[in-house]
Amino acid sequence: MPSSLIRGKYVVCKVLNRMEAQIIEDGAVFQRDGVIVEVGKFEVLSKKYSSDEMLGSDQHVVLPGFVNSHHHVGLTAFQMGTPDLPLEQWIMDRVRKRDVDAYLDTLYSAFEMIESGITTVQHLHNRVNGNVQRVHETANRVIKAYQDVGMRASYSFGLRDQNRMVYEADEDFLKRLPADLASEVAEVVLAQGIPLEDNFSLFEQLYREHHGAERVRIQLAPVNLHWASDKALILLRDCAAKHHVPIHMHLLETKYQKQYARRRSGGTAVEHLRDLRMLGPHLTLGHGVWLTASDIDLIAETGTLVCHNPSSNLRLRSGIAPLNALERRGIQVALGLDDCSINDDRSMLQEMRVALKVHRVPGMDDDVPTASQVLQMATEHGARSTPFGLNIGTLETGKSADLVIMDWKHIAFPYLDRDVPIVEALVHLARDTGVETVLVSGEPIMRDRKFTRLNKADVLEELTASLRVPLRPDEERRRQLSKRLFPHVRQFYADEGYLSEQDGVPFYHVNCRD
Repeated sequence: MPSSLIRGKYVVCKVLNRMEAQIIEDGAVFQRDGVIVEVGKFEVLSKKYSSDEMLGSDQHVVLPGFVNSHHHVGLTAFQMGTPDLPLEQWIMDRVRKRDVDAYLDTLYSAFEMIESGITTVQHLHNRVNGNVQRVHETANRVIKAYQDVGMRASYSFGLRDQNRMVYEADEDFLKRLPADLASEVAEVVLAQGIPLEDNFSLFEQLYREHHGAERVRIQLAPVNLHWASDKALILLRDCAAKHHVPIHMHLLETKYQKQYARRRSGGTAVEHLRDLRMLGPHLTLGHGVWLTASDIDLIAETGTLVCHNPSSNLRLRSGIAPLNALERRGIQVALGLDDCSINDDRSMLQEMRVALKVHRVPGMDDDVPTASQVLQMATEHGARSTPFGLNIGTLETGKSADLVIMDWKHIAFPYLDRDVPIVEALVHLARDTGVETVLVSGEPIMRDRKFTRLNKADVLEELTASLRVPLRPDEERRRQLSKRLFPHVRQFYADEGYLSEQDGVPFYHVNCRD
């Protein structure tokens, strides 16, 4: 692999604290064989090292590649016909989703991620149906897509073994349905899962196949507490410990999930995970919108991480996570795009702005978030939530040369006051169109906004052509089944009186709500 010297008007190395970042003016990064050898002044490094190529200039800004710590699919649910709905209804409506080639679908979102400066993705593959062989084949097509485009990827298929339709046992919910509908749901929906033990056999197989790959990791991801039995969670905990891989788990995305945990264990979801000995630095909790104050204490005490998905939470009416409280307790929070971003795209730059601004409590005394903290969420803290750990996420000697080169003029045009801090300018003003070149392990996988390994236009045309064909009979059947099932799912949460008055009120102030 050739060496390169990457120059920037500003080189943003890492975030130091909530107000500061380490920035080198007229700086440079020298990398060899995909590893950062030195970061310093351009004048010094250009004389010290002979490089195979020069990237960037004194009109660019260089910063660590972004980490999308929570990602699912390419074509979004909205694009596939599911309207904006509350999460529980939205999930059930996705029964109607037509089949899409996993390779092409993954590349579609990978292109968008790279164009916004994302170099690493945590892919949580929750909609994998069929027998073990089919799930295995689909998983490898997803992984191959990331390998072909050059991204760094951590992959996990979602483990679930119960409550596949609503927050109660499948057999109990089937009893609520008309007999003919119950029979069809059992045949079409419930028959798609694989036995619990096969989940771990499949993990072992994928782990062996990709062990040692430089840009691929395999990890574990129970989809959520309501979808995983205690037996499943214990087996998963022990499997993760055996292979030294992290766990990423959806948790407390909605107030209904908060109530489910109470019904299941008599306490909170986080307390239940504590009792199962699952909390710790190896675990990242995705969403965490409905955490309690005591939950946050437990998370802080155990070093557990949280992944914040602000635009998805807004889109699905799930709520606003207590980021300010998490930050005050020193909890490391990553940032994820999920698959329900504001614009149905994969823009980390926009997600950072959402995270920055949605948590601004009225008044003059709020202390979080800051632009530096949000940048850290998208880089270093995101890295910590993946199996790649601190080998990525900052620009320092010995780390992988995963970085982004952005056009500074794009940010500062037509005028930017000299007193505006660099990181503030980046978070507030940078747009995807200003991302020019993206490197992973020192390799430019996008150069001057053109992908170096694949032809984006050809891939998207192939994806488009694959979806021009009429729906197959089984796809049409799922569509009609979804329409018939939807009112029963909606009625379940209404009839059950699932929520008490206090269930819908978070312990913290949410924006202007007192």
